[in-house]
Parts: sequence; C-alpha cells; structure tokens
Amino acid sequence: MQPKQLRTPHFSCNPKSYLWGARLRELADAAERYAAELDIDCLFSAQLVDLPYVAEHCPHLTPEAQAIDPIVPGRGMGAILPEALADAGVQVAFINHAERPCTLHQISESIRRCSEVGILSMVATDTVDDAKAVAELHPDLMVCELTSLIGTSKVADESYMRETREAVKAISPKTLVHQGAGIHSGKDVYETLMRGADGTGATSGIVCADDPVAMLHEMMAACAQARDDLAARG
Repeated sequence: MQPKQLRTPHFSCNPKSYLWGARLRELADAAERYAAELDIDCLFSAQLVDLPYVAEHCPHLTPEAQAIDPIVPGRGMGAILPEALADAGVQVAFINHAERPCTLHQISESIRRCSEVGILSMVATDTVDDAKAVAELHPDLMVCELTSLIGTSKVADESYMRETREAVKAISPKTLVHQGAGIHSGKDVYETLMRGADGTGATSGIVCADDPVAMLHEMMAACAQARDDLAARG
C-alpha cells in the first residue's frame, strides 16, 4: 500500500486519552464534516479501539495511531503491530511523543516499519539538535514542539519555529514540518501556518475548550484561511 500524500497546510486533532467511545466519535464526525466543507487534510488520532470507526466512517480524515512499535508479526505481547494498524485503515503513526518517548534506534526502526506497511511516519522532537538528529532518518513528517509548552496556552516563538523548520528542511527537504504545542485558538493556528509550518494542531486547546466542536471548527477554518492567504501570497 502506498502512503497517503498529505496536502499542506494540514491540521491535526489529537485527543490523546481525553476522549474515547461516543465522545470521541462525536468529535471525529465533526472533524469529518469540517474537513469536507473546508477541503483540508485533517489528521485525527484516537485510542486504538476507536481508530476503525474513524477509518470507516470519516473518509475525509486521515486516521492516526498515537504510537507504533517496530515489531514484526509473531511475538510481541502488548505491542502495537504496524501490519495491524495498516489493516485497520490507519494512515499515520505518531512516534516519540514526549509522553511516550523512544530511543533513536526505536525511532529509526519505527520509521522503517511504517514505510514497509504504507503508513506515514510522524516523529516528535524537542530541541533544534533533536530535530537535526531525527531529520537524518528522513521521516515523512516531524512535529517540532517544545516539550515544556505541551498542554499550556503558550506557543513557541517565531525563532524556534524558523530554526527547527530550516534545520529539518536542510537535511530532509521532503519531510513535512508540523509545529505545535500550546495551540489554543484559531489565531494560533493561522499565525503558525503563516510563519511557514506545513501543519499544526492541538489537543487540550480543543478537548478542554468550553465547546470542543466549536473550537475544532475555529481552528480548522483558520487552517483553510491560511491556505488561501498563502496561495494568494504566491
């Protein structure tokens, strides 16, 4: 299976372990409507048991696994098998999130296994040096975000975004650079994308909002607006 080709700018909704079951499906259905209406690519993560729903009922979303393990069929009790994710319709796998860190060897092997089964690899990094090291492995996407800002309402400054993006592109030009952490409004989404990020997204900024569905729409609409304004800028 060939990996999906993501358009830029894209958006990512990552409910982590805040939502599951009926509440997760409600948010996924909303993201599906907005992705179709706004014509943007939206990565949507979920608990493993909820990913088949996203894959089957939300054709305009890009189902994302929150983790993956670089194992092969056979032994591996409790591990997340790449082939199983692919068969369930998963199109992106998140690797090395600050809440589930991996060694550089594990990152490398996970990227390789993603490629073998046709899933896009999405690797998180913290510092500029981290970004350079992971870029040498040529993942499909990288999330450059300061660990200290995850779950806060503070977005990384423009210099960090520029330095990490330039560092990655200098080593791996085809890797898409997603920049997040601290995204809490449509304004944050718009400004991050206008500064050159290929994508951005949120977790607590959406699921902890007074109205998560309304906030999701605000952020996805801001992504679409940035796309249009970037195209007009040429």
